[in-house]
Amino acid sequence: MGFKKKETKKGLNIHVRRFICYVVLILITFFCLFWFYILFINATRSHGEMTRGFTPFPSTHLLENWHNLLTESKLPIWNGLINSLIISTFTAALCTYFSTMTAYAIHAYNFKFKNAIFTFILMIMTIPSQVTALGFVQLVDTMHLDDTFIPLIVPSIAAPVTFFYMKQYMENSLPLSLIEAARIDGSGEFHTFNSIVVPLMKPAIAVQAIFSFVNSWNNYFTPALILHEREMKTLPILIAELRSADWLKFDMGQVYVMIAFSIFPVILVYLFLSKYIVQGVALGSIKE
Repeated sequence: MGFKKKETKKGLNIHVRRFICYVVLILITFFCLFWFYILFINATRSHGEMTRGFTPFPSTHLLENWHNLLTESKLPIWNGLINSLIISTFTAALCTYFSTMTAYAIHAYNFKFKNAIFTFILMIMTIPSQVTALGFVQLVDTMHLDDTFIPLIVPSIAAPVTFFYMKQYMENSLPLSLIEAARIDGSGEFHTFNSIVVPLMKPAIAVQAIFSFVNSWNNYFTPALILHEREMKTLPILIAELRSADWLKFDMGQVYVMIAFSIFPVILVYLFLSKYIVQGVALGSIKE
């Protein structure tokens, strides 16, 4: 009888803990998604309606706000979208590929100063981008690369945070015996990396591609220093210009529509790659 009571009590405790976990997760999900809901609701409301206060229900001014954004703001919205897509896509591709390659070199090879190089890369993670901004702008100006996407794309090759994540993932999911077997079979180093390592790293690459894409997409600081021509600016810069408009001409409906418009590509990228997130995090954090 005592054993059965203990089993029953243990079962109840498990159910209670599971119930509490579900409640907490539901609350966290609600607070995470609530602000997106408010954003899309406000995108359907006019400036006058928003001055009267909050409402949880959508209005009927979405198309009107979009039309006003395209006609009255005179901002190159579509150019900004294309510019942001080009920069973010190439940044995510270069960042994940070369970070994976660097992590593979540290993980699979033994060479002099290996640990020192690894420590040096980690130390770079502690340097804020604002500290090097002045020198970076001077270098870009000296190389005559103002109003080009090159200074915004090429530096993404050196991404210490992405490298560190890839390195930790490899330690848990890429056995060195597999690499040695490929070498014994006559596989070249680049063939081994592209045909064996990259497919095994696909979950981690997908996760970091999302992070790199979103980080580049939302980046305002660096593009604002490099891009000056109106047709070359990205969406975050155009949103800032729209928000800094004359107060008499300021239209909150246009601002919310543009912010909602700029979020849609990020949502699509997330939905396309989200199936790898749980798999990538789980495999990258559990040792075999």
